[in-house]
Amino acid sequence: MTRKLYIRTFGCQMNEYDSAKMVDILGASEPIETTEQPEDADIILFNTCSVREKAQEKVFSDLGRARDLKAIKPNLIIGVGGCVASQEGEAIVRRAPYVDVVFGPQTLHRLPDLINARQDTGRPQVDISFPEIEKFDHLPAPRVEGPTAFVSIIEGCSKYCSFCVVPYTRGTEVSRPSIDVLTEIAELAQQGVREVTLLGQNVNAFIDAHASIDFTGLLELVCEVPGIERVRFTTSHPKEFSARLIEAFARLPKLASYVHLPVQSGSDRILAAMKRGYTALEYKSIIRRLRAARPDVAISSDFIVGFPGETEEDFEATMRLIDDCGFESAYSFIYSPRPGTPAADLPDAVSAEEKLARLQRLQARIDQNSRQLGESMQGSEQIVLIEGPARKNPQELMGRTSNNWVVNFAPSSQEAVGDFVQLRIEAALPHSLRGAPL
Repeated sequence: MTRKLYIRTFGCQMNEYDSAKMVDILGASEPIETTEQPEDADIILFNTCSVREKAQEKVFSDLGRARDLKAIKPNLIIGVGGCVASQEGEAIVRRAPYVDVVFGPQTLHRLPDLINARQDTGRPQVDISFPEIEKFDHLPAPRVEGPTAFVSIIEGCSKYCSFCVVPYTRGTEVSRPSIDVLTEIAELAQQGVREVTLLGQNVNAFIDAHASIDFTGLLELVCEVPGIERVRFTTSHPKEFSARLIEAFARLPKLASYVHLPVQSGSDRILAAMKRGYTALEYKSIIRRLRAARPDVAISSDFIVGFPGETEEDFEATMRLIDDCGFESAYSFIYSPRPGTPAADLPDAVSAEEKLARLQRLQARIDQNSRQLGESMQGSEQIVLIEGPARKNPQELMGRTSNNWVVNFAPSSQEAVGDFVQLRIEAALPHSLRGAPL
């Protein structure tokens, strides 16, 4: 009998990657098909994120709705994975005793065994241990649909920024062996993947000490895999954005002209309180050298607004940094204290109204930069990887430029998903471009 699986994913691309692997793992152990409707499911999984306060609250809200479904279907399996699971552990089962399995980011490969143990014993199963890189040794062969794929190369974080729970929920940095990464990418290329995105909490901290390969060395090897024509990576950390990595953008044409490099603040005082390990000037130096190596590179970033003690002067320093760096896009949030982090104990005198006003000013400035970049691309010719039908019009196709802009276009007869095509950009819309095949 085929069981139906519903997964709700919160948070980052690492979680998106992990959710895809959960589908593969369960599918390798029994007949499984996914569903978009939780009421149709035999297994409901919530892959959670604890970086933002509201994401954590949302999980327990959704669990309440899943409890109602379980009242109708007593054999329904409800599981909680990801970072909230890692942080809360047994407390989830105490708060929601109808939850059957709780597992962390490093134990998702044990999911079939946890579900079986729950059914055999009648007791909820909790496994939030950190067995380092074990999970990758137990994952099925990669299976994809479409010409793009994510590949996780490093797990965890060892930076211990004062505001962040990731080191406590995903463990410290552990890199996969480079041969395993390259084997996975080669298998993806054989399935028609043309573009890979290397994933990690701090992806450029990757190091394979046994093979003497750092992150830049891995990029060089990935660019040599037959069939792979474009390489991206996220998320990188300024502390490890080395001169060698910057220089790679000048000599590896397969590297996409797009970098996501979180800065969080433009104030040195706030950066020190966040324990980020760099100054605004050092960050700007990275961006300046990166643009010299790859003039068309688009830069996106992360910002936390209203960190405890942030003054108007600190915020203005962030706005100046945005002007100096010309960020094309950004993820920006109002600071929310996470239990167990050093910053949660800092006094915070900034009002919620002031934080919201600052966030809106920052987002307006980023939107202005984005519009200017889009308008500057009008009339240009761009190489676009066709990823599938356009979201709003299935008769059209959509693809992505090297600098990560979505382009929608009406195809002629010969374009197909997975092709790289040359398009002339005819119009810039708020969050996408319109193009025409040349």
